[in-house]
Amino acid sequence: MTIRKTDIVDYRKFRFNKLNTPEFEHLKYLAFWPVYGLMFMTVERLWIRESYTPVHCALDDAIPFCEYFLIPYMFWFVFLTGMIAYTLLFDTEAFKRMMRFIMVSYSAAIVIYILFPNCQELRPADFARDNVFTRFIAGFYEFDTNTNVCPSIHVIGSVAAMLAAWDSRHFSTPGWRWAFGVTALLISVSTVFIKQHSVLDLLAAAPVCLAAYHVAYGRKGALSKRAPRLVS
Repeated sequence: MTIRKTDIVDYRKFRFNKLNTPEFEHLKYLAFWPVYGLMFMTVERLWIRESYTPVHCALDDAIPFCEYFLIPYMFWFVFLTGMIAYTLLFDTEAFKRMMRFIMVSYSAAIVIYILFPNCQELRPADFARDNVFTRFIAGFYEFDTNTNVCPSIHVIGSVAAMLAAWDSRHFSTPGWRWAFGVTALLISVSTVFIKQHSVLDLLAAAPVCLAAYHVAYGRKGALSKRAPRLVS
């Protein structure tokens, strides 16, 4: 991975009157985050429905609870924010495509939550083991509601970070692409092992990601000239 000086944006030169200049106009994409935060808080905390449809399938019952998957689950926050920060600093074109993907997919998820209020009822009532992981998960269950889970934002965000890495010229080797792909897979799988999501939540994220992919990357028919094709 080689970062050239020409790849680095000197944000010390930023002034608000330069927001529409080619050097800094990509920063306008950051305005999506407070908008999304407000939308998510509305559907999750303020607009409480009288009933939610439980999302469940037989495979959920066959998957055992495993608290150690908390590690990749929590790594999601580093994975997503880290990739946003990295592309913002060192590859603004990849950053813009990543943000387009996020804007479309996250907004679509909010619309689905509004039209199809859903929840999951998979969390164990008690844990077979008592350790730092189960104690953390118990506290996390109390903080995080079990509503608005399908499609999974965790999966969508993982795919967003993976695609951005594959799109960036700084991670163009097969080794890097495999590393980001495996990380996204582990994070996605972790959601069902700590009973935060149903398998159906993961499957529902797939068409949302595919639609967002075509908006963000599909105009040229591929992720980019620097990354492998994902669709034919």
